[in-house]
Amino acid sequence: MEENYTDKSFRFYTRMHLSELTGVSAGNVEELLKCIKSIDGSSIYHHTHRFLQQHEYLNPEPANDFAYWVGDALGENRLAEALASIDTVSFKSIRALREELSNVISKYIESSKNRNIRAAMPGMEFNFVKTVSFIFPTGYVAYTPSEFADCLQKITSDSLYFHMFEARLRLDKQENDFSLWFRNSMGLDKPADAINRLDPYTHTIGQLRKAIFDILKKGGVL
Repeated sequence: MEENYTDKSFRFYTRMHLSELTGVSAGNVEELLKCIKSIDGSSIYHHTHRFLQQHEYLNPEPANDFAYWVGDALGENRLAEALASIDTVSFKSIRALREELSNVISKYIESSKNRNIRAAMPGMEFNFVKTVSFIFPTGYVAYTPSEFADCLQKITSDSLYFHMFEARLRLDKQENDFSLWFRNSMGLDKPADAINRLDPYTHTIGQLRKAIFDILKKGGVL
């Protein structure tokens, strides 16, 4: 994919994704830890950000599939709470998120080494899924903040999600594409910082669209 903000223009992209079974599964916390350490990053992304992708009109709850599984299938409620408390959206790379998940599970295993490891019932194993994404241009291009705001009202939720979350985490960027463009191409640090602080756990995708527009308007950019 070409850089989004070459020649001071912002090129909007969107994505389609498919979910695929990896053939990898875990039946207890030790196996879960081993798999998390070695599984493809697209699977880590899927199991920690799937809720955000699927719930366009709801305010999502901070959660991840690993937390649900260890609580529901294994009854390891203390570990489930620790995993659910991980602020997955705050991580700037899959690598860092993988390390945090591994550390939390490792500490739990160490603290529980004097008791038997609980195993999932047959059919209740954790099956790892990965997200395969296909990225393509939308045809929308902005050269100024006002053109950006106009395009923002027209792009799909998939495009908005891609630039705000997926590009940052999966492409290992320091911040979302919108903030990078306003900062590096437009020289507008304040709106860049404000957009980068938006929390997806307290907004729907639709609310995020409005919040970005409001930041630009209130900041005198438009």
